[in-house]
Amino acid sequence: MTKGFRLIASTGIHQGDREYQQDQVALISHERHNGCVLGVIADGMGGRSGGRHASDQIMFTAQQLFERYSPDADDAAALLRNMVEETHLVIRLIAISAEQKPHSTIAAFLINPRGDCHWVHAGDSRIYHFRGDQLVFRTSDHSYVQALVDRGELTEEQAQHHPQSNILLGCLGAERDPPVTAHAIAQLQPGDALLACSDGLWNYFTQAELASVVDGLPPRKATEVLVEEARVRARGKGDNLSLVIVKIAALAQEEPLAHPAAMGTGPP
Repeated sequence: MTKGFRLIASTGIHQGDREYQQDQVALISHERHNGCVLGVIADGMGGRSGGRHASDQIMFTAQQLFERYSPDADDAAALLRNMVEETHLVIRLIAISAEQKPHSTIAAFLINPRGDCHWVHAGDSRIYHFRGDQLVFRTSDHSYVQALVDRGELTEEQAQHHPQSNILLGCLGAERDPPVTAHAIAQLQPGDALLACSDGLWNYFTQAELASVVDGLPPRKATEVLVEEARVRARGKGDNLSLVIVKIAALAQEEPLAHPAAMGTGPP
Protein backbone atom coordinates (compact mmCIF):
# COMPACT_ATOMS: atom_id res chain seq x y z
CA MET A 1 0.00 0.00 0.00
CA THR A 2 1.15 3.52 -0.69
CA LYS A 3 -0.24 4.78 2.62
CA GLY A 4 -0.15 3.29 6.10
CA PHE A 5 -2.87 0.87 7.11
CA ARG A 6 -3.84 -1.41 9.93
CA LEU A 7 -5.54 -4.78 10.00
CA ILE A 8 -8.42 -5.22 12.45
CA ALA A 9 -9.38 -8.85 12.83
CA SER A 10 -11.38 -11.46 14.67
CA THR A 11 -11.80 -15.23 14.60
CA GLY A 12 -14.76 -17.35 15.63
CA ILE A 13 -15.48 -21.04 16.01
CA HIS A 14 -18.47 -23.02 17.30
CA GLN A 15 -19.23 -26.71 17.61
CA GLY A 16 -22.78 -26.22 16.41
CA ASP A 17 -25.04 -29.17 17.16
CA ARG A 18 -22.42 -31.82 16.37
CA GLU A 19 -21.02 -34.19 18.99
CA TYR A 20 -17.46 -33.06 18.30
CA GLN A 21 -15.53 -30.21 16.73
CA GLN A 22 -13.64 -30.85 13.49
CA ASP A 23 -13.28 -27.27 12.25
CA GLN A 24 -10.08 -25.39 12.92
CA VAL A 25 -9.32 -21.71 12.45
CA ALA A 26 -6.13 -19.68 12.76
CA LEU A 27 -5.07 -16.08 12.26
CA ILE A 28 -1.30 -15.78 12.54
CA SER A 29 0.77 -12.59 12.61
CA HIS A 30 4.31 -13.10 11.36
CA GLU A 31 6.85 -12.79 14.16
CA ARG A 32 9.48 -11.02 12.04
CA HIS A 33 7.43 -9.06 9.50
CA ASN A 34 4.90 -6.58 10.84
CA GLY A 35 1.72 -6.45 8.77
CA CYS A 36 2.23 -9.96 7.35
CA VAL A 37 -0.75 -12.15 8.28
CA LEU A 38 -1.96 -15.65 7.45
CA GLY A 39 -5.59 -16.70 7.89
CA VAL A 40 -6.61 -20.37 7.62
CA ILE A 41 -9.93 -22.25 7.81
CA ALA A 42 -10.03 -26.07 7.83
CA ASP A 43 -13.25 -28.09 7.89
CA GLY A 44 -12.30 -31.65 8.83
CA MET A 45 -14.29 -34.71 7.79
CA GLY A 46 -13.99 -38.40 8.55
CA GLY A 47 -15.42 -39.22 11.94
CA ARG A 48 -14.53 -38.04 15.42
CA SER A 49 -10.75 -38.50 15.13
CA GLY A 50 -10.23 -38.62 11.36
CA GLY A 51 -11.55 -35.16 10.55
CA ARG A 52 -9.81 -33.55 13.49
CA HIS A 53 -6.50 -35.18 12.55
CA ALA A 54 -6.86 -33.68 9.08
CA SER A 55 -7.70 -30.15 10.22
CA ASP A 56 -5.00 -30.28 12.91
CA GLN A 57 -2.44 -31.23 10.28
CA ILE A 58 -3.42 -28.27 8.12
CA MET A 59 -2.82 -25.90 11.03
CA PHE A 60 0.50 -27.51 11.93
CA THR A 61 1.81 -27.32 8.36
CA ALA A 62 0.54 -23.77 7.90
CA GLN A 63 2.32 -22.60 11.05
CA GLN A 64 5.59 -24.27 10.07
CA LEU A 65 5.68 -22.91 6.53
CA PHE A 66 4.60 -19.40 7.54
CA GLU A 67 7.31 -19.17 10.20
CA ARG A 68 9.93 -19.69 7.47
CA TYR A 69 8.27 -17.31 5.00
CA SER A 70 9.85 -13.99 4.04
CA PRO A 71 7.61 -11.54 2.16
CA ASP A 72 10.67 -9.88 0.65
CA ALA A 73 12.20 -13.05 -0.78
CA ASP A 74 9.51 -15.73 -1.08
CA ASP A 75 6.50 -16.30 -3.33
CA ALA A 76 3.24 -16.15 -1.35
CA ALA A 77 1.28 -18.12 -3.95
CA ALA A 78 3.91 -20.88 -3.92
CA LEU A 79 3.81 -21.02 -0.11
CA LEU A 80 0.04 -21.49 -0.10
CA ARG A 81 0.20 -24.17 -2.78
CA ASN A 82 2.92 -26.00 -0.85
CA MET A 83 0.75 -25.80 2.26
CA VAL A 84 -2.05 -27.64 0.48
CA GLU A 85 0.16 -30.21 -1.24
CA GLU A 86 2.26 -31.06 1.80
CA THR A 87 -0.74 -31.37 4.07
CA HIS A 88 -2.58 -33.54 1.56
CA LEU A 89 0.37 -35.95 1.43
CA VAL A 90 0.59 -36.21 5.22
CA ILE A 91 -3.16 -36.76 5.56
CA ARG A 92 -2.97 -39.55 2.99
CA LEU A 93 -0.18 -41.19 5.02
CA ILE A 94 -2.27 -40.88 8.19
CA ALA A 95 -5.13 -42.62 6.39
CA ILE A 96 -2.87 -45.55 5.48
CA SER A 97 -1.23 -45.98 8.87
CA ALA A 98 -4.30 -45.37 11.06
CA GLU A 99 -6.91 -47.03 8.84
CA GLN A 100 -9.00 -43.86 8.99
CA LYS A 101 -10.43 -41.68 6.27
CA PRO A 102 -9.39 -38.17 7.29
CA HIS A 103 -10.32 -35.39 4.88
CA SER A 104 -10.49 -31.62 5.12
CA THR A 105 -11.27 -28.52 3.15
CA ILE A 106 -8.95 -25.52 3.30
CA ALA A 107 -9.37 -21.81 2.67
CA ALA A 108 -6.31 -19.68 3.36
CA PHE A 109 -5.22 -16.12 2.64
CA LEU A 110 -1.89 -14.37 3.13
CA ILE A 111 -1.58 -10.59 3.38
CA ASN A 112 1.86 -9.12 2.73
CA PRO A 113 3.06 -5.88 4.39
CA ARG A 114 2.97 -4.04 1.06
CA GLY A 115 -0.76 -4.75 0.74
CA ASP A 116 -0.97 -7.57 -1.80
CA CYS A 117 -3.07 -10.58 -0.79
CA HIS A 118 -3.02 -14.19 -1.98
CA TRP A 119 -5.61 -16.97 -1.56
CA VAL A 120 -5.83 -20.71 -1.96
CA HIS A 121 -8.74 -23.08 -1.39
CA ALA A 122 -9.81 -26.68 -1.88
CA GLY A 123 -13.32 -27.88 -1.04
CA ASP A 124 -16.25 -25.74 0.04
CA SER A 125 -14.77 -23.49 2.71
CA ARG A 126 -14.89 -19.99 1.26
CA ILE A 127 -13.10 -16.65 1.16
CA TYR A 128 -14.99 -13.44 0.35
CA HIS A 129 -13.49 -10.07 -0.59
CA PHE A 130 -15.79 -7.16 0.20
CA ARG A 131 -15.26 -3.49 -0.58
CA GLY A 132 -17.64 -1.64 1.65
CA ASP A 133 -20.92 -3.54 1.41
CA GLN A 134 -20.22 -4.84 -2.10
CA LEU A 135 -18.83 -8.26 -3.02
CA VAL A 136 -15.68 -7.98 -5.12
CA PHE A 137 -14.90 -11.69 -5.44
CA ARG A 138 -15.38 -15.01 -3.70
CA THR A 139 -13.99 -18.50 -4.11
CA SER A 140 -15.98 -21.04 -6.12
CA ASP A 141 -16.70 -24.28 -4.25
CA HIS A 142 -15.29 -27.59 -5.43
CA SER A 143 -18.67 -29.24 -4.99
CA TYR A 144 -21.39 -31.04 -6.95
CA VAL A 145 -23.94 -28.26 -6.54
CA GLN A 146 -21.44 -25.57 -7.56
CA ALA A 147 -20.89 -27.52 -10.77
CA LEU A 148 -24.65 -27.43 -11.33
CA VAL A 149 -24.68 -23.67 -10.71
CA ASP A 150 -21.79 -23.19 -13.14
CA ARG A 151 -23.75 -25.10 -15.81
CA GLY A 152 -26.82 -22.94 -15.19
CA GLU A 153 -28.89 -25.83 -13.79
CA LEU A 154 -29.27 -24.28 -10.33
CA THR A 155 -29.34 -20.79 -8.88
CA GLU A 156 -27.10 -19.87 -5.95
CA GLU A 157 -30.15 -19.86 -3.67
CA GLN A 158 -31.29 -23.29 -4.87
CA ALA A 159 -27.78 -24.64 -4.36
CA GLN A 160 -27.78 -23.67 -0.68
CA HIS A 161 -30.84 -25.84 -0.04
CA HIS A 162 -30.00 -28.71 -2.39
CA PRO A 163 -30.06 -32.15 -0.68
CA GLN A 164 -26.63 -32.99 -2.16
CA SER A 165 -24.97 -29.72 -1.18
CA ASN A 166 -22.45 -31.58 1.00
CA ILE A 167 -20.94 -33.61 -1.87
CA LEU A 168 -17.43 -32.39 -2.62
CA LEU A 169 -15.57 -32.90 -5.89
CA GLY A 170 -12.20 -32.46 -4.20
CA CYS A 171 -10.56 -31.89 -0.83
CA LEU A 172 -7.41 -32.74 1.10
CA GLY A 173 -6.99 -36.42 1.94
CA ALA A 174 -9.02 -37.79 -0.98
CA GLU A 175 -7.53 -40.43 -3.27
CA ARG A 176 -7.05 -37.90 -6.05
CA ASP A 177 -4.91 -34.81 -5.55
CA PRO A 178 -7.03 -31.90 -4.36
CA PRO A 179 -8.03 -29.09 -6.69
CA VAL A 180 -5.91 -26.10 -5.74
CA THR A 181 -7.51 -22.84 -6.82
CA ALA A 182 -5.57 -19.63 -6.30
CA HIS A 183 -6.53 -15.97 -6.41
CA ALA A 184 -4.60 -12.73 -5.88
CA ILE A 185 -5.53 -9.18 -4.94
CA ALA A 186 -2.86 -6.81 -6.23
CA GLN A 187 -3.57 -4.11 -3.64
CA LEU A 188 -5.91 -4.12 -0.67
CA GLN A 189 -7.45 -0.75 0.16
CA PRO A 190 -8.90 0.87 3.29
CA GLY A 191 -12.53 -0.19 3.37
CA ASP A 192 -11.75 -3.69 2.10
CA ALA A 193 -12.59 -6.76 4.17
CA LEU A 194 -11.83 -10.46 3.93
CA LEU A 195 -14.11 -13.16 5.32
CA ALA A 196 -12.97 -16.78 5.34
CA CYS A 197 -15.46 -19.34 6.67
CA SER A 198 -16.58 -22.95 6.59
CA ASP A 199 -19.87 -24.04 5.06
CA GLY A 200 -21.31 -24.35 8.57
CA LEU A 201 -21.45 -20.54 8.51
CA TRP A 202 -21.92 -19.34 4.94
CA ASN A 203 -24.69 -21.84 4.25
CA TYR A 204 -27.09 -19.75 6.39
CA PHE A 205 -26.52 -16.37 4.74
CA THR A 206 -26.82 -14.66 1.40
CA GLN A 207 -23.78 -12.84 0.09
CA ALA A 208 -25.58 -9.53 0.64
CA GLU A 209 -26.22 -10.40 4.29
CA LEU A 210 -22.58 -11.32 4.86
CA ALA A 211 -21.42 -8.10 3.20
CA SER A 212 -23.79 -5.98 5.26
CA VAL A 213 -22.70 -7.45 8.61
CA VAL A 214 -18.98 -7.39 7.84
CA ASP A 215 -19.12 -3.82 6.53
CA GLY A 216 -21.40 -2.45 9.23
CA LEU A 217 -19.76 -3.81 12.38
CA PRO A 218 -16.27 -4.09 13.88
CA PRO A 219 -14.78 -7.57 13.23
CA ARG A 220 -15.34 -8.94 16.73
CA LYS A 221 -18.98 -7.82 16.83
CA ALA A 222 -19.55 -9.05 13.27
CA THR A 223 -18.14 -12.44 14.26
CA GLU A 224 -20.46 -12.67 17.25
CA VAL A 225 -23.52 -11.65 15.20
CA LEU A 226 -22.80 -14.14 12.41
CA VAL A 227 -22.20 -17.04 14.80
CA GLU A 228 -25.33 -16.27 16.83
CA GLU A 229 -27.54 -15.87 13.78
CA ALA A 230 -26.19 -19.04 12.16
CA ARG A 231 -27.08 -20.92 15.34
CA VAL A 232 -30.62 -19.53 15.24
CA ARG A 233 -31.12 -20.38 11.57
CA ALA A 234 -29.71 -23.88 12.02
CA ARG A 235 -32.68 -24.75 14.26
CA GLY A 236 -30.79 -27.34 16.25
CA LYS A 237 -29.15 -29.01 13.22
CA GLY A 238 -26.10 -26.83 12.83
CA ASP A 239 -22.69 -28.04 11.64
CA ASN A 240 -19.34 -27.00 13.10
CA LEU A 241 -18.61 -23.46 11.96
CA SER A 242 -15.55 -21.25 11.85
CA LEU A 243 -14.63 -17.87 10.43
CA VAL A 244 -11.96 -15.20 10.16
CA ILE A 245 -12.71 -11.54 9.45
CA VAL A 246 -9.98 -9.05 8.55
CA LYS A 247 -10.79 -5.42 7.79
CA ILE A 248 -8.37 -2.94 6.24
CA ALA A 249 -8.42 0.48 7.87
CA ALA A 250 -6.49 3.65 7.15
CA LEU A 251 -4.17 4.81 9.90
CA ALA A 252 -5.20 7.91 11.82
CA GLN A 253 -3.01 10.95 11.34
CA GLU A 254 -1.33 10.56 14.70
CA GLU A 255 -0.45 6.89 14.11
CA PRO A 256 2.97 5.99 12.63
CA LEU A 257 2.77 5.19 8.91
CA ALA A 258 5.90 3.06 8.56
CA HIS A 259 4.78 0.00 10.46
CA PRO A 260 1.36 -1.41 9.57
CA ALA A 261 0.14 -3.68 12.34
CA ALA A 262 -2.20 -6.65 12.67
CA MET A 263 -4.55 -6.76 15.61
CA GLY A 264 -6.49 -9.91 16.39
CA THR A 265 -9.23 -10.85 18.81
CA GLY A 266 -10.20 -14.32 19.83
CA PRO A 267 -13.36 -16.32 19.17
CA PRO A 268 -16.64 -15.05 20.61
